[in-house]
Amino acid sequence: MSLQFRAAVEDAAWLHQCEMAGGVSVREFYKDKNVLLTGGTGFMGKVLIEKLLYSVPDIGTIYVLMRPKRGKSVKQRMEEMLRLPMFSRIKNERPALLNKLKPLQGDVLFENFGLSDSDIEGLSNEVSILFHFAATLKLEAPLKDNVDMNTCGTMRTLNIARRLKNLLTFVHLSTAFCYPDYEVLDEKMHAPPVKPEDVMRLIEWLDDKQLALLSPSLLGPHPNSYTFSKRLAENVVEQAYDELPATIVRPSIGKSVNYAKLSCGRLVWCVCPALSEPLPGWVDNLNGPVGVMLGAGKGVIRSMLCDGSLTAQVVPVDTAINAIIAIGMLEGTRTEKPLAIPIYNVNIGHQKPTSWGDVLNIAKDYGRKYPLAWPLWYPNGDITTNETLHYFRRIFYHLLPAYTIDFLLFLCGQKRFMVRIQDRISQGLHVLQYFTMRPWVFPCPNFDAIHERLDDEERKIFRTDLTTADRVKYMHNCVEGGRVFCFKEDPTKIPYNRSYHNFLYFLDWMVKILFWLLVLSFMATWFEPVKVLFSYGEPVVKRLPFLGAAVFNENN
Repeated sequence: MSLQFRAAVEDAAWLHQCEMAGGVSVREFYKDKNVLLTGGTGFMGKVLIEKLLYSVPDIGTIYVLMRPKRGKSVKQRMEEMLRLPMFSRIKNERPALLNKLKPLQGDVLFENFGLSDSDIEGLSNEVSILFHFAATLKLEAPLKDNVDMNTCGTMRTLNIARRLKNLLTFVHLSTAFCYPDYEVLDEKMHAPPVKPEDVMRLIEWLDDKQLALLSPSLLGPHPNSYTFSKRLAENVVEQAYDELPATIVRPSIGKSVNYAKLSCGRLVWCVCPALSEPLPGWVDNLNGPVGVMLGAGKGVIRSMLCDGSLTAQVVPVDTAINAIIAIGMLEGTRTEKPLAIPIYNVNIGHQKPTSWGDVLNIAKDYGRKYPLAWPLWYPNGDITTNETLHYFRRIFYHLLPAYTIDFLLFLCGQKRFMVRIQDRISQGLHVLQYFTMRPWVFPCPNFDAIHERLDDEERKIFRTDLTTADRVKYMHNCVEGGRVFCFKEDPTKIPYNRSYHNFLYFLDWMVKILFWLLVLSFMATWFEPVKVLFSYGEPVVKRLPFLGAAVFNENN
């Protein structure tokens, strides 16, 4: 009997037990239990904290691993985080729950997180659940940085987990895109192209130049070191499965340019804005597809390579977090340990199929009715699978306007920035096309079964089935979330935005008309048949800018 078949039999038997028992309570499982979370200051980490506090008010202490940053202590960073709008419902309804949060000064880049033995001993006796979310999300980062954080960081977290005496479940957050050499990624493990231990030793022994030379051969089918390091991390977790109650969760998360951080060229993987919790459309960064949508809405991104017929494999952040919380309970209450490590592909592409073309059309339609403030140009971008067409669009829609704006800034004695921004956009879109120009299939029977394993009440509280969700309303909320939470724009100013938007519409058409008249004038100058053809329309053509002078000049 194969390992996969035996694992499937075990899961089927477990599902039958859950159904016979009438479902398992998520809230009862987390009651009075203490949680350790790495990556708690990230987008998903913050939503996990808020959801656990609000929906499981009887939870114990949530220890959040944090590091001082930009001169702020972990206490100051925690206070700053709790001032975000996403925590408003807790502050308004149950403010005392925030006392359950305890920041721990530490870092996954250090052995034992840099914690003292007494700190670890305290965690060892108290923590029952460990969520490992910490990761660097920069696709363009050097191999050493990604492996040190994502692979070695996971190894260090596993070493901490081994010291937790009462650990019930260890949930490792991965990504469904870390196996680019598989057209169909099932909920099972695949061997990495190299051994994680060998790569971790290499980054210790070799300098950056040597690693840069070796990177192409090490990465193999991987388009970047991020997906490579996350694949190695999965293998590290699998190796620890004999000792630890580990689980791997792979959200089908979207990758994109971070429009708000173009100045540093950051490219990241991130889930999409919230469907409903903690706020509809909640997002605190412009990573992921919403970054492209809003970048296009600002007139900065006007062309990209993307197959509009492909399904957009993304998931709202609250859906992913609901699944992760439920998975923690489901795996933490198993009476028998499966032979193979449990893996969940968290994906809703099959529940509510939406193509990239659908996303573009819905976003453009909404953006025209409710435009963003002060776009750089009329937002009328488009997608294509034709590389030549995209190349010309990039020249005329991205680079020429950027050089024109920088030239005007130079004349005014101001700092130039648009060419640099467009270079960052071009680099980001170049990386992005790997994921938007090919189909991705993520079968997820384990994820789909979560809904059936919960009772009726908790299916609503920890919702993972979005078959009845309104995708148009959701995408509208995504745009509004970016407008309010990221751009800090005032929605009451939309009528003024619309006026400026209409002005840009006419300006865009005027520029296009003048451009093509200029092109036709050159053609009329160089090719006599073209000039003769336009001469037949003398009453009209003679009055046109550029073309009239080229066709009816004095030397005719």
